[in-house]
Amino acid sequence: MELKAIQLTIPENGNIILGQSHFIKTVEDIYEAIVNTSPHIKFGIAFNEASGESLTRVDGNDEELKQIAVKNATDIAAGHMFCVTLREGFPINVLGRIQQAPEVANIFCATANPVQVIVAETEQGRGVLGVVDGFPPKGVETSDDIAKRVELLQKFGYKR
Repeated sequence: MELKAIQLTIPENGNIILGQSHFIKTVEDIYEAIVNTSPHIKFGIAFNEASGESLTRVDGNDEELKQIAVKNATDIAAGHMFCVTLREGFPINVLGRIQQAPEVANIFCATANPVQVIVAETEQGRGVLGVVDGFPPKGVETSDDIAKRVELLQKFGYKR
């Protein structure tokens, strides 16, 4: 077995959601989950099949984000995993609905941070072991840091 760290492409001013699923209908159900929750979000979805034709299935409403999702999925090259790329919204807006899709088995991350995917490769194929999301903590927040966090949440409309 060989372990690899795959660096993902994060869309400029965007986010990704990386997960594991189990059925060809994944792209349709994730598409519906996103547009039914937040129809203004721009997004792309790529899902790697793990059997049959073993294709990367693609959908979305933004060509650039679809291309980035496909690049990430094909770079990872593990079966039954999906990548959603999005802009004009945040994972928090759609993550709950995506998790409710019957095919979705696991979410590895939902982030705008740099991400490395830890992949194990065997004779059979590849599997995602986990992710490295962002960077290690540099300390514990101070009262000034708390004020900045609250201000940022207020800017995004998540706090009064």
